[in-house]
Amino acid sequence: MARLLISIVVIFVLSMVLGYVVHGVLLGDDYTRLQNLFRAPEDAHNYFAYMLLAHVVFAIAFVWIYLQGKAHKPFLMQGLRYGVAVAALVTVPMYLIYYAVQPMPGMTVLKQIAFDGISMIILGVVVAWLNRQPVSIPD
Repeated sequence: MARLLISIVVIFVLSMVLGYVVHGVLLGDDYTRLQNLFRAPEDAHNYFAYMLLAHVVFAIAFVWIYLQGKAHKPFLMQGLRYGVAVAALVTVPMYLIYYAVQPMPGMTVLKQIAFDGISMIILGVVVAWLNRQPVSIPD
């Protein structure tokens, strides 16, 4: 139970940090050019609790799903596989749907998919590392 809670907290914090790096730093200029599609910064602060809630729910689900499919194999390959699967299942479709309904430039969407895809892979490796099998030392 302790490992589960630690995994959830670590994934929550890391997803917040990666989200800031991707959307606040790497895509910040892209989003600034699209101010008509987003809340004004001063208004966005009023909704920050929803951002926190979304990352908490994400962290719980991300860790739980990983643990359901975890195998007794090296953590790195499992984490990479899991991160790619989540990116393919969630990240790519999500941004393509947003692109279909919101007038977002195609290059910005490609950057969102690439950067968030990389974030999912990093999160996958971290959750796999946190939940890796202890190394047994032969006698």
